[in-house]
Amino acid sequence: MPSEFRQFWDLDPAVMFLNHGSFGATPRAVLDAQQAWRDRLEAEPVRFFSVELEPAMDAARDRLGAFVGADPEGLAFVPNATTGVNTVLRSLHFDTEDELITTDHAYNAVRNVLDFVAQPAGATVITVEVPFPIASPNEVVEAVMAAVSPRTRLAVLDHVTSATGLVYPVGQLIGLLHERGVEVLVDGAHAPGMLDLDIGLLDADYYTANLHKWVCAPKGSGFLFVREDHRHRIRPLVISHGANSPRIDRTPFRNEFDWMGTGDPTPYLASADAINYLESLVVGGWPAIRARNHGLTLAGRDLLTDALGIAAPAPDEMIGTMASLPLPGESGPFVVQGVDLSADPIQGALLREYGMETMITPWPQRPTDGPWRRLIRISAALHDDMEQMEALAGALKAVLAARVT
Repeated sequence: MPSEFRQFWDLDPAVMFLNHGSFGATPRAVLDAQQAWRDRLEAEPVRFFSVELEPAMDAARDRLGAFVGADPEGLAFVPNATTGVNTVLRSLHFDTEDELITTDHAYNAVRNVLDFVAQPAGATVITVEVPFPIASPNEVVEAVMAAVSPRTRLAVLDHVTSATGLVYPVGQLIGLLHERGVEVLVDGAHAPGMLDLDIGLLDADYYTANLHKWVCAPKGSGFLFVREDHRHRIRPLVISHGANSPRIDRTPFRNEFDWMGTGDPTPYLASADAINYLESLVVGGWPAIRARNHGLTLAGRDLLTDALGIAAPAPDEMIGTMASLPLPGESGPFVVQGVDLSADPIQGALLREYGMETMITPWPQRPTDGPWRRLIRISAALHDDMEQMEALAGALKAVLAARVT
């Protein structure tokens, strides 16, 4: 039967939306809360920005800190995780002796930032190959740690990989990397709302994430966390009044990140409304939401592996609320010679012929040469249900069969 929660979203009823992982989807009540913040702002903009905004941002940051297990003093709102990665990497200084580690599952935008900061400094970006399909989280640990050298300065690691949907063992990796004197920046774009996140326990040097995905906050809401011992050297991408603020009641980190010029702060303020609203929808709150979506993802993945006639490409412990599977065939219609994320023919056929919005992506995403394989990635959010997963399995099988014949 259809999800009992779908009524709270304004999703197109003609589309089965199984790609929540790309941009999220915001419930109507959260959009209403954001509009209420906008109305309050526009009623008296001077009063709002000069008097009301600071305590409102503090309250939203406190709620976020409690939700993700982070000291609010180290949290800064940013529009998205890509901005958070840019903020950290463009604040740090590298030289020709430095090596920066990431994996071949890294988000393309993140890898671009690494290249951008490394090249002019003469630093080296080391790309660690992590297998997919994968048998165990230990394969991630072994691959990353084998790449560490005395020159390794920083590791940039996904918490949940975008294309392959893998939950990396970042807590274990952070501990091992710190033992080797390596700082860690975690790209946690998908983690809040998907995983039971405790940033303080992870002890990452830097952690950035989105709130518009699994927290279902408005677009343009994300955060950056910087550990206390690093806050003095991380500067916002936009230098503004806070750079020479005489205030001593707030830290320089707070002064700089809380005001970068006039903008729309309502996505940040409404992120607290999103956390509270989703928590209220399900008996058991966020732990129940995570468990429901995780179970639906595993069930959907199993339906797809049966339809494709393949084994699960990753163990259950490495799956959150997204799962990716390789499409069959070493040649023919299931391989692709280039990346076109907006016009994949299989993705297009599923949407056009069956009204199903899912994600088909090339793998690997940054190969040295082709051909490349396709992955299908499914997402499970509160607005999704088992009926949709069953329909997708049947439709995918039909679309692939039609392309073969």
